[in-house]
Amino acid sequence: MNLFRKLALTAMLGWTAVAGAADVGVSDTTITLGMSSPFSGPNGAYGLDMKNVISTYFDQVNKAGGVNGRKLELIALDDGYETDRTVANTKKLIEEHKAFALLQYYGSSPTTQAMNDVFGPAKVPLVGTISGAGTIRNQVKDNPNNRYMFHVRASYADETEAIVNQLVGLGLKNIAVFYQNDGFGKSGLDGVTAALKKHNLAPVSVGTVERNSLDVDAAVKAIAKAAPQAVVMVTLYKPTAAFVKAMRKANQNPQFMTLSPVGADLLVAELGNDARGIGISQVMPYPFNDTTPAVREYQRLLQTQKNTNYSYYGIEAYVTAKVMVEALRRAGKDLTREKLVQTLESMSSYDAGGFRVGFTANDRSGSRYVDLTVVGSGGRVLR
Repeated sequence: MNLFRKLALTAMLGWTAVAGAADVGVSDTTITLGMSSPFSGPNGAYGLDMKNVISTYFDQVNKAGGVNGRKLELIALDDGYETDRTVANTKKLIEEHKAFALLQYYGSSPTTQAMNDVFGPAKVPLVGTISGAGTIRNQVKDNPNNRYMFHVRASYADETEAIVNQLVGLGLKNIAVFYQNDGFGKSGLDGVTAALKKHNLAPVSVGTVERNSLDVDAAVKAIAKAAPQAVVMVTLYKPTAAFVKAMRKANQNPQFMTLSPVGADLLVAELGNDARGIGISQVMPYPFNDTTPAVREYQRLLQTQKNTNYSYYGIEAYVTAKVMVEALRRAGKDLTREKLVQTLESMSSYDAGGFRVGFTANDRSGSRYVDLTVVGSGGRVLR
């Protein structure tokens, strides 16, 4: 073999080794990660809280040397909690920003559409969704695109079953449902209905509100007519607050219960003293004391910003970011998307600091943890 051919072959083999060592979004010094959540509109406070926590945690990781020598770069795009914008953002993150992986998406319908249309077919993994909808939790064998989605929270079915069992255990049987007319709300309605059926019961009345709307009049009229003992609200904080105020104005004072996506602190800020007595299911450790290691870490992280506005959304963002960083670390220096997926599948019982997350080759529901809380005097969330 002459010298020229030897040099050409050596160069080609070297290029192949480098090209095969890492995927799009990974350089010798950086890993680019993408996020799409609402940073504006009625639900913007949710996304801004999560973005701040993730960015701050990534900064902390980067200052400590990064992940296997690479710094983390977060590209976060605002989708306003709209499905079309989420899908467009996902395409932009993958095609323009060259994101290696995604994290902390928000909502059932937007995430489902983005999964089926964009990141699933592109085989780009997503870690963490603020959604417990069954539509995005089908086993991998039922939808191949689900292979690329990893959840760190319990499902809405888990949350609604805990709520219904609590209410029925207290002797309340006339239970209504107020839900958001989208994947989130419908999944919650299905969960409540299924849980009630186990007790030989059914919703006494059902009312709905459109996504990003506060028009609750028709729902209040329908539900108030049934005079329920309890109402399970599968809605976000603004329509939840509007509904509670309108029900009380109609002289209806049932036991109000709602699910974790409502955001306890935001609901209290919206309702003030009227939030007292509302029950809220939670899927993360209690973020307001430091008995759990993950919570201690999360609180210390925010304290570096002189911020003590702890929240359930914040601790969930922190846990999600920890899971992502740990998976990237375990996947090693020669990082590919397929290797990240396989690494996540092997994390069957990862301890994120007193909160365990686990996946298998066919199961992406990382947790089934549910805690029931209630808003006490002064807006304090009590366990």
